Amino acid sequence: MSIEQRTWVPAMVPWRSNDLGEVTDDVLNWYRRFAEGKPGVIVVEATGIRDVPSGPLLRIGDDRYIEGLKKLADTVREASGGKTRLLIQLIDFLTIRKRPDREKFLSRFLTISPLHRQRLEMLSASEAEIRNSMLGLDDEALQKILSPKEWEDLTCGYRERVADTHIEDIANLPNTLPNLFSEAALRAQKAGFDGVELHYAHAYTMASFLSATNSRIDGYGGDIQARLRLPLKVFNSVKQAVRADFVVGCRFLSDEIIDGGSRLEDAVFFATEFARAGMDFLSLSRGGKFDDAKQPRVGSTSYPYTGPSGYECMPGYISDAQGPFGRNIDPVAMIRNALREQGFNTPCVVAGGLYSFYQAEDVLQAEQADIIGFARQALADPDWFEKVRSGFGAEVRVCQYSNYCEGLDQKHKQVTCELWDRERLQEEGVDLSIDGRRRLVAPSWSGGHSL
Repeated sequence: MSIEQRTWVPAMVPWRSNDLGEVTDDVLNWYRRFAEGKPGVIVVEATGIRDVPSGPLLRIGDDRYIEGLKKLADTVREASGGKTRLLIQLIDFLTIRKRPDREKFLSRFLTISPLHRQRLEMLSASEAEIRNSMLGLDDEALQKILSPKEWEDLTCGYRERVADTHIEDIANLPNTLPNLFSEAALRAQKAGFDGVELHYAHAYTMASFLSATNSRIDGYGGDIQARLRLPLKVFNSVKQAVRADFVVGCRFLSDEIIDGGSRLEDAVFFATEFARAGMDFLSLSRGGKFDDAKQPRVGSTSYPYTGPSGYECMPGYISDAQGPFGRNIDPVAMIRNALREQGFNTPCVVAGGLYSFYQAEDVLQAEQADIIGFARQALADPDWFEKVRSGFGAEVRVCQYSNYCEGLDQKHKQVTCELWDRERLQEEGVDLSIDGRRRLVAPSWSGGHSL
């Protein structure tokens, strides 16, 4: 696949689908607006490979999704005049539940075990008596009665991990995921996409296999070779299922930024092995883990972009001396250099706090990366690419890194940008958010004048 410019809009979840995971008019409008800016590549948001309810997130877990995804691919090609290549990000995620109300958890959800009876010294008590006793304890005392996993379920919400091999479906992931990913990739090919990006980053299933925290003992966890085994198996399965010219790469982390997690040296090893296996590109992010996320409120789920690792994934203007700008450049440069030393020319995509032409061009000229990813900056101004190319760079809306957009994402609200979502709301044909207070796409721009 060749691209007209070295620019890339990374996958961003905008909450525009419906509860069936379908391509809606709002989804089409969202990607049409990015395509009007004619970036080199757009990566469609994380799209679930399983046909299971997952809220208003796109799905690709069944052939019935192909028709809608074809409309999406056609929309992007038409809006960009054929200048933008289109990939779709394929994701798998494990079960996560909302943080429960304390009384409901102890009265209904918690399974009473002999260990609870022993710790409470109530060996012959009824289950109701056990529950009532727990309800009367303060948190310090209750934590001594519950197991660490039960305490986490109560205080943060239930969350599955790849090492939970006592759960049959999780134990079988090495057998089920290669087919799920390859079938999804084949659907993307049939829908007219140029390729797929395998989501091996952040807090989700495949990243969790790569993580140094992966303690599986079945050959798919523990040492670094074993942790890499399933990601390579998935890639090989996908590559065998699609045409030779259908692009297959992945997004993974240059650093997990968590205690006991994978670090830059792990990422260098992963990148080398991905390149050796034949991946067509490597897109690098960092952080974004559940492990250090802030405790959610009752009734909410953990959000992996709230702790220190989350900050490194989406840095904001409240920052350290470096600020939110280009925090992933040096790690990506080290990974790229390691690949070149090994004789691999696999393109590396850098993203994170990149916003200006000169900043991006300097990265390319210094051979720190091969392609520049603009996520929040593209959201702030989807015409960045056309404005810069046509000499209207002074008209670019520059991202303020307030993470207004990230706050909407955390609440599962339709994602917009504060730089434009209150502009010209009364315009004819403007699609508004569910609450009617925000426009859903940026105002149009043409030749130096916003329309």
